[in-house]
Amino acid sequence: MPLFRRGEPVHKRLAREGGLEPRPQEALDTRPPVLETGIHGIQRPRTWDATVTVEVDGIDGDGAVFVALPDGTLLVEDGPEESLQPLAEAVERELQPPYRARAVRSGDALWAVQARRIEVMELPGAPAGDTLDVTRTADGAAELRVDGERIFGSVRALEERGAREGSEFAVHAERLDDDLWEVRAAPL
Repeated sequence: MPLFRRGEPVHKRLAREGGLEPRPQEALDTRPPVLETGIHGIQRPRTWDATVTVEVDGIDGDGAVFVALPDGTLLVEDGPEESLQPLAEAVERELQPPYRARAVRSGDALWAVQARRIEVMELPGAPAGDTLDVTRTADGAAELRVDGERIFGSVRALEERGAREGSEFAVHAERLDDDLWEVRAAPL
């Protein structure tokens, strides 16, 4: 028997004899393991407060975006200008105005409508622009931005609305029509 054999390497022989033969590389499954059925992680926040379907004839187009004001008036932001009242009536079986809705045609006369609650404020004398942002930080200083540009002044009603969230807050308002604004406020 020769002193130096070129046969099977020792580590492979020992692994084979010990029942630990390696699997071929292509046989390895690198996908993450399948998790058990159930709840994993944190639930996504709900985007829509109501989702309904309704059959309506006579509406042109394939989609619409509209806002229902507290008095029931509909502001059409995108889509056909003819009456979207039947779509609003379907939403209002589950959700009272004010709300923002998105409607999509799903068939010849079938529409799917999703809506979420909004807060609407009347801001007479508000600065000209489409968006207002008011923030108050820990130092008590308030800042007003109109369409992203910082300006001098304030909108008292928005500061009061923000103060209901706490001493530090951010308020964002988007113009709906004339003096009516959609408002979102959150603590910092």
